Amino acid sequence: MTSALTVDNLGLTIGGAKILEGITLSVKQNETLGIIGPNGAGKTSFFNLLSGLREATTGTIHLGEKEITNLKPHQRAQAGIARTFQTSSIFPFLSLLENVRIAAQVADGSSMNLTKGADKYKDVLYHASACLEQVGLLNKGALFAGSLSHGDKRRLEIAIVLASKSDVVLLDEPMAGMSVENIPALVEIIRSLATVHKKTVLIVEHHMDVVLGLADRIAVLNYGELLTIDTPQNVMDNPTVQSAYLGAEL
Repeated sequence: MTSALTVDNLGLTIGGAKILEGITLSVKQNETLGIIGPNGAGKTSFFNLLSGLREATTGTIHLGEKEITNLKPHQRAQAGIARTFQTSSIFPFLSLLENVRIAAQVADGSSMNLTKGADKYKDVLYHASACLEQVGLLNKGALFAGSLSHGDKRRLEIAIVLASKSDVVLLDEPMAGMSVENIPALVEIIRSLATVHKKTVLIVEHHMDVVLGLADRIAVLNYGELLTIDTPQNVMDNPTVQSAYLGAEL
């Protein structure tokens, strides 16, 4: 199966400190890869390199056959990478539909007049509405995004990802701040990214039950290095992983 994302010898050094070193892995199309490790292992830094918020010190990144190592964040987004963050990154004073429409317009190449002339973009509006419906928020489309509950803001972020038409999705702690009762519904929405929408998903998440339930494979980072990458069961049975994280929260 063709790789959707490949990194080779990826490294990041800041002020002489090695944050990431020698990360080499590939993620298949439509695969969900969980990324775990204790705080400070380099998980978010890895996402920053993939999305272009940080420039890699060493190594290369390929999205499919296209090298994106030196592309700016907006260029990587245009190439097909979407990302959510630990804290909400929506426009709070725009409606849900407007938030999703902006992403849909950019994906459609209609990047001008992002907040005006929506009636000229019937196809874009239809796509944006469909994305809201797929995450169960169509009935709230006219509300200001800032008025949503935390769980619904997470749903909105997934709708924005869907509207972007990206092939590779980076989810950074999507369950952060979620109430226990709202987690299962969001898990199923995330699962649909790969199973229904055929996205490749990389997810950083501290809830191990969520990772184990979603991931086809799990990559374990430890002190900025890739400790192992394998099936969930093999990772949990790995003596090295058990030794590294005995008593530690993954």
